[in-house]
Parts: sequence; structure tokens; C-alpha cells
Amino acid sequence: METEIYWKAVRNNDARFNGAFVYAVNSTKIYCKPSCSSRLPKRENVSFFEDFERAEREGFRACRRCQPKNETIGEQTKTVLRVCELLETEENISLEDLSAELNLSAAHLQKMFKEIIGVSPKKFAEIKRLEKFKAEIKSGGGVTDAMYEAGFNSSSRLYENVSEKLGMTPKTYAKKGKNMKINYTVTDCDLGKLLVARTAKGVCSVAFGDDENVLKENLFAEYRNAAIIEESTNLKEYIEAILLNLEGKNKTLDLPLDLQATAFQMRVWEVLRKIPYGETVSYADVAESLGNKNAVRAVATACASNHVALVIPCHRVIGKNGNLSGYRWGIERKKRILENEKR
Repeated sequence: METEIYWKAVRNNDARFNGAFVYAVNSTKIYCKPSCSSRLPKRENVSFFEDFERAEREGFRACRRCQPKNETIGEQTKTVLRVCELLETEENISLEDLSAELNLSAAHLQKMFKEIIGVSPKKFAEIKRLEKFKAEIKSGGGVTDAMYEAGFNSSSRLYENVSEKLGMTPKTYAKKGKNMKINYTVTDCDLGKLLVARTAKGVCSVAFGDDENVLKENLFAEYRNAAIIEESTNLKEYIEAILLNLEGKNKTLDLPLDLQATAFQMRVWEVLRKIPYGETVSYADVAESLGNKNAVRAVATACASNHVALVIPCHRVIGKNGNLSGYRWGIERKKRILENEKR
């Protein structure tokens, strides 16, 4: 089953998924239900099981706080997870076919799926195709083979759908940084570990995390064909500027960047860089400033695609209702950055 859906449910303490699975924490050997109010564990320490019996067979014991045994999954969540299974196995299945399979109206199914998963069935299928394409490329497959394996039945559809989301053409993505030279370093900061990487043109990654090895793995996975060297000497100036920004002593981060993105993403990021230090705007505000008030979801996707934390201040974009919403490096970090800036 789609583990990222499960992880999202855990992050949100989503009781609708109680009974669908339990999650186990490898470091504590305890398993919980999704709505457990215990402290959120690190993603790399979490395993998912379809029921508590399987978790116990693997040596985990039940959480005393949430008492995860014998939960019953709700019918709506059960239906939505069934839709996910169908979309993963039959990527080109239509909404009408899905509704007929489940004996529901297409409109009701669409609304229910989007409410629980967060995107429409069509969008979910697109995401799965993109993930499959990226996985095929990373395993060494050619662009054409990866295209058909991922369910794209023509090169025009591949370039139309994939280029926009990768920020580059499929062939460029397949090169994964070929002929690029990247220097990086990891240091400690108030938000955990900080990785900064640069090419000869400028900064290509600024990332926060809890585990230095995970940060390195993510960088190497994104640029697996690049020559990547751990070298802090020519990054010292950038590191100092970023740390001073975190401390509130350097309110403007004007660093050279080397980013691959779509034209729309670049437009969004330019708007973000104009948001004053210590202030916030909504995704709707950004969409309206671009002349398309209906592009809220696209703006959110562009924010999530940002690879350079702080330099492109996507943390200053929040929900219209004031909620912090998503952040690539964790909601808690977003909250702390905003609190520091306001102080």
C-alpha cells in the first residue's frame, strides 16, 4: 500500500485511518494507531503494518497511550484505499470506471477521495506515474523504456506531464547531474543539521534534517551522475550568511543560485523572494499576484518543489486561514523560523 499516504496520516494524527494500519517505531519497539498523540517519530524509524498482529509478530508491543488493538476502519477510508490500489495497478483507469467498480457516483467518489487523500484520483495517478518514471530512470533504464513502464503511451504526453513536474526535460533528468561538479557540506544549526551544496554557478541545495546521512543520500540521489565532493572551504561564506539569517542578524539572503525549474516555478519563487523578512502571505495571495487566482494548488506545488530553504523563503507562505500548511523540511521547523523572524 501507499506508505506516503500512511505517513501523512501519522503526521496529521488522522483518526480516519485508524484500523487501516498501525505504525511501529523501530527505536522504541512500540506500535501505535495513526491518531496517536505521542511525539512524531523520525520517518526513517517508522514501519507500517496492515494490522497489529503482524506488528507483534515482528517484535513490537502496543502503545499504552493510544491502545491500537482492534480498531475498525471507516467505510469511506476503506473505499478510498481501495481506489488507491486500483490506481496503482491500473494507472489509466478512468473516474467513471472506478465509480462503476465501487458502485458510487463519480462526483461523490471524487469528493470523498480528495477530502481524504488531498488530491483527485486523476492527480494521484499522475503522481504515481511520475514516481514510477523517476524510479525507472534511477535504476538505469532508458527514457523510452521508462516512459512505457510508467504508463505514458506517447513521448508528447511524457514531455507534457513530466517536464513540468521535474523542472527539466526527461532526458535532462535521466542525466542526473552528468558533467556537473557539486561541493557540499553539512553543519549543525538551531534546526538540526544543515546541508548546503553549490555548483560553479551557485547554490543548488539548502536542506534541513535530523540525520546527516539522510541529507547526503538525498543529495546524491538527486544528482547521482554528478561529481559530488564534500568540501566546506568554498561554502564558508554561504554557510555564515544562512546561519546569520536564522539568527535574525542577516535579513536578506542574496546568494547566487543554480536551479532547474519550470517557468511557472521560477515566477513563483521570484514572488517569494520579495516577501519581506518577518512577514507572511497566503498561497492565494501569491496566485493572485501572478494574475491567476485559481492557481493556488500550483503555487503550493511550486513551494514544495523548492530545493533551497531560506534563500527562497517558501516558509513565509501559509494557508489562507493562517495555518502553516506544508513545509518540505517539517512544519515544526517552519514554525520556529517564522517565530525567529517575527522576533
